[in-house]
Amino acid sequence: MNDREIFLKIAQLQERGAAACLATIVDAAGSTPRDIGAKMIVCADGTAFGSVGGGCGENRIRSAALRCMLSDRKPVLLEVDLSDELGTRDGDVCGGKMWIFVEPLCSTVWHENCILRASPVEV
Repeated sequence: MNDREIFLKIAQLQERGAAACLATIVDAAGSTPRDIGAKMIVCADGTAFGSVGGGCGENRIRSAALRCMLSDRKPVLLEVDLSDELGTRDGDVCGGKMWIFVEPLCSTVWHENCILRASPVEV
């Protein structure tokens, strides 16, 4: 999915009040399957739209997004190391690292809660 499609999907999810997180590659070193800026939406039911690279790294991001939605709803920056020794010997792993920012998307249901959490003023 391109960025336009990602943001249209986010708008659709927000209109429905669906819980979701957005994962974005914010930095990379070495060889990675996707470039900086690649995005993936993860919904509370585990459905994903877009991709940050596939495989074990993407599964780790999906798990982090689900934890984010189900627990504290705070953004997290994850380092995904794609240099697994066994994988690189067989050509299955790119060999680089990616840093992925996972953030909860505020739906209409979460909107008030998100504003309160983001507020610098004690409520």
